[in-house]
Amino acid sequence: MSNETKRDVLEKLAECYSEVSDAYTNETGSPYYCDDEPNYLDEYDAALPDDLPVIPRAVGKYIKTNRGHMSLTSGIENASCISEWLWGKGFDYGNDSVFARAWVLGVWRVEETGEIVKLEEEK
Repeated sequence: MSNETKRDVLEKLAECYSEVSDAYTNETGSPYYCDDEPNYLDEYDAALPDDLPVIPRAVGKYIKTNRGHMSLTSGIENASCISEWLWGKGFDYGNDSVFARAWVLGVWRVEETGEIVKLEEEK
């Protein structure tokens, strides 16, 4: 595993793209790309993370219903309706960190459908 972030890799790619564009433009006299191309680094910054938490639909419904009304700790403590998914049978494994990431991020992938759910920011 590298110490580079995904952003570092994208910036290197953008730099290479720029070099190819400059070389093409210098050789042909016409631009390699249009001026109205989007700024992909800005789009990358605004994009969702690759490793979104994956949770069952019922857990997502629980988060939607309770996230604005209680803290993460209270959300986990009061999650009796999803306790088997959260901690498993006999507390032999746990999804509490996956739950916490979905709660805090306010975005997740639905396990059954692959759909991405993004909560609206509270005002």
